[in-house]
Amino acid sequence: MFSHTFKTFGARARPHLVSAFGLGGLFLNPARHSSSTAYLLRTPPSSAPREAPTPLVFVSSSPWDADSRKGMTAFASWFSERGYTCLEIDLGKPEDASTSEAMMSRYESELASHIRMLSIPFAPVIVSRAGGTLIAQTYISSHPATGLLLISPPPSNAAVSQSLLSTPLREFDFEPRFPCAVMCTQAEQERLAADNRLWQESEVHKIVVRNEEAIVGQEGVVKIEQWLDELGI
Repeated sequence: MFSHTFKTFGARARPHLVSAFGLGGLFLNPARHSSSTAYLLRTPPSSAPREAPTPLVFVSSSPWDADSRKGMTAFASWFSERGYTCLEIDLGKPEDASTSEAMMSRYESELASHIRMLSIPFAPVIVSRAGGTLIAQTYISSHPATGLLLISPPPSNAAVSQSLLSTPLREFDFEPRFPCAVMCTQAEQERLAADNRLWQESEVHKIVVRNEEAIVGQEGVVKIEQWLDELGI
C-alpha cells in the first residue's frame, strides 16, 4: 500500500507552494544563465508531523541530462509532506559555455543564487541524480552544505559520455568531511565500488536498492529518510 501511495503521490499531492514551478519564478533577482530554468519551492503543510529546519534542495538539469530529473518531483512532494522545506530546481543548460568547466561554473553560480534566496540560516542537504550529481559536486566544492546525496552518479567524470561533457572535466577532490551518501541500484554497485572515489571512502554512507524503480519507490524513500534521521535532520 505504501509503495502505491508513493508512486502516485506526485500526481495528487497539494503541498503548500510559495513559488510557482515555471520559467523565472518569484525569487528576487536570481543570477540566471539560462532562460529555461524552472523551480518550485514547497514548505511543509500544517498537517506535517514536524517542521525540519534544514531545507532539502533537489537539483537537476533535464535540458542537459533528462535522467537527472527522474524522481525529483516525487521526492520533493513526499519530503515536504514529511516536514521539510524543499526546493526543486531544474536548471536550464547554460547557453554561453564553450567547455565543460565553464558549463559547471554557470550551473554552480545559478544554483548558489537560488539557494541564497531561500534565506534559511541552515545550509541545505543537496540531492541529485545522474548528470545532476556533477552539478551538485561542483556546488559542494565551493559552498557549505549540511549533507550531500548522490543518486546513480557516474563512476568518474572521465566516464561521462561526450554528449554531456564536450571537453574534459577535472575529477572532484573535495574531502567528504560532512555527511555524504551515494545511492545506487544493485546493478550499478560493482562499477561504483571499483571506480567511484566517494564510494571508496569509508565515511560515505552507501545506499543500495534493487533497481531503478525502487529508487523512487518505497525502498528508496525509506532509506533516504532513515539516512536523514541518522543525521538528526
